[in-house]
Amino acid sequence: MTPVLLGGLHAASFTPSTTAVGGSVYLTAAVGLLPLVTFFLLMGVFKVATHWCSLISLGLAAVLAVVAFGMPVGMTVMSATQGAAMGFVPIIYIIIAAVWLYNLTEVSGRSADLRAVFNAIGKGDMRAQALIVAFSFCGLMEGLAGFGAPVAIAAAMVATLGVAKLRAAAVVMVGNAINVGFGAMAIPVTTAGKLGGQEPVTVASFMGHLTWVLCAVIPLVLLFILDGLRGVRQLWPLAVVAGLATGAGHFLTPTLSYELTAVLASLLGLAASYAFLLVWTPTTPQEHRSHVDKADAPDRERVILALLPYVLVVVIIAITKLWKIGVDLSQALRATDISVPWPGVHGSLLGPDGEASASAIYTLQILSNPGTWILVTAVIVTLVYSARSVPGAFEMTVRQGFTTLATTCHTLRLAILTIASVMALAYVMNFSGQTTAIGAALAATGAAYAFLSPVLGWVGTAVAGSATSAGALFANLQATAAQGAGLDPRILLAANTIGGGLGKIVSPQNLAIASTAVEAPGSDAEILRKVAPYSLGLLLALCTLVFIASQGWLDAYLPA
Repeated sequence: MTPVLLGGLHAASFTPSTTAVGGSVYLTAAVGLLPLVTFFLLMGVFKVATHWCSLISLGLAAVLAVVAFGMPVGMTVMSATQGAAMGFVPIIYIIIAAVWLYNLTEVSGRSADLRAVFNAIGKGDMRAQALIVAFSFCGLMEGLAGFGAPVAIAAAMVATLGVAKLRAAAVVMVGNAINVGFGAMAIPVTTAGKLGGQEPVTVASFMGHLTWVLCAVIPLVLLFILDGLRGVRQLWPLAVVAGLATGAGHFLTPTLSYELTAVLASLLGLAASYAFLLVWTPTTPQEHRSHVDKADAPDRERVILALLPYVLVVVIIAITKLWKIGVDLSQALRATDISVPWPGVHGSLLGPDGEASASAIYTLQILSNPGTWILVTAVIVTLVYSARSVPGAFEMTVRQGFTTLATTCHTLRLAILTIASVMALAYVMNFSGQTTAIGAALAATGAAYAFLSPVLGWVGTAVAGSATSAGALFANLQATAAQGAGLDPRILLAANTIGGGLGKIVSPQNLAIASTAVEAPGSDAEILRKVAPYSLGLLLALCTLVFIASQGWLDAYLPA
């Protein structure tokens, strides 16, 4: 490391400003938006490879951080390295483990039996099967794990069912969005509530009274993605059942245990869908009918082995999150986390109150990381599949299983570069004040802010790839803006968190995860063009709903 850079690492303290450019919050926000706009233009319009989009946008954000926002060079560089570290653990770690778990079913030949299982559940209709996996199973995984694991696993499963790769990625990304705010045991809700000065359970209750409406609509949207208006026309009863059952879970669960909202709501939707398909059979066009050779129909053991990776990963993660008998296992695992005050940033990056920013502390998660338990699941599956290997049909050795891990890492190399650089971009934008300036500009819109408040969460997650980060960035801003505009901060904090989930649909990290999971690396731009209209449409619906609620027209319907 050069002496110049070393000197920069120990530069004077820096406090991000929302009026750094020309003393204007709006001009500062416009400049702060440039890296994000550049990223999506390069990817969506000019079709530049995603890893180059992220690297170019990172370079632009770094230049703006130094030149326009006054951030020291060394701090800018080290902010990027903290973001990259966050990209590797937990995000890339989870993705590698999840994709390896899926690849084991392919290498062992068990994926064909998995298709047979879902064929039976979904009455031979691939669209029904994809709906259940993308909405209910993915929501269950989101509630337990989060951090990209649900999209990686569910997208691979939907592709295995026979759905076209890019369509599989799109339907899972949109289906996952409504549960993101309650993801990973509702960490985004807890973050938003605590930083916004409200009880998390109260924020969660307000969320549930809003999200059930979107839950009722999203399954219909998923059918449209899968098969257009024909899919909606032929399968709408199943979509209504799944949506309303899940919506009921969102509405009722927060007051019981807000941490389990996504888990219980998704299980309710899954059970309702399964029960409904026992008594109702959809009309299925030939091209959407999944075929299973009756002569090779799996027996009980083959069904168990086909479902093993996905059932086991849910059980193991559920145990790590929910076990309380004798020991709070989740708390015990979190106690092993290692806090790393990030060099060059910690102690020098200050908040508006002049205190050192807690964001400059990187938490290295190993035992509390869902990736570790997905990895453990994959090892167990490798051993079981090897022990139950059938020559010529389901043949796999332990060596093949671990060779698949190495192959998976090699296949993901560009996705790894993309995610690490995108996270570096997010941290530079966040620490320099670029993202906060965007939020401050929206908050300064006066009476219109009630309508625009979900956009903050949407932007925060689109940049950072995390609804938790969006809450950390904007929760206090939402609460302050609510006080100034005479609005209920609980509604705006709920709006920020739900909006974050909708923003995750278009976040670069999520695009990279989904394209990699369906074995279509480099297709991020195509997936973005498919999912962006749904993300924006759902955001508009949420903005309208929040505006109506903020005017007091739903007071009798919202929590007290």
